[in-house]
Amino acid sequence: MKLKLFAIPFLFALPCLAETWRDVPIVDVACSSKVKADPDSHTRDCALKCEKSGYAIVAPDGTVLKLDEKGNQEAIAALKASKKTSHLRATVTGDREGNTIKVTSLTM
Repeated sequence: MKLKLFAIPFLFALPCLAETWRDVPIVDVACSSKVKADPDSHTRDCALKCEKSGYAIVAPDGTVLKLDEKGNQEAIAALKASKKTSHLRATVTGDREGNTIKVTSLTM
């Protein structure tokens, strides 16, 4: 009986496990469909010019996953701090909700 009571909280915790996408291209949403085939060619200047559209990652399977507001703010800060002009890649951790990531952390 004690084992069953111990296991129950873990069953409820499983849906809350965050996913991590490592070394994935980060692009602005406005350009995401244009650069999806070659996201590493997308420039930092363009990504910053289009910041109002929000940001997304291109997952390894080619799916474009938009970042939530927290993720957008972290992406802007990371892009502004980066010296890279292209090949913009990030590691993003968060909870996927459909085609949006509720970001807990983003690093470039």
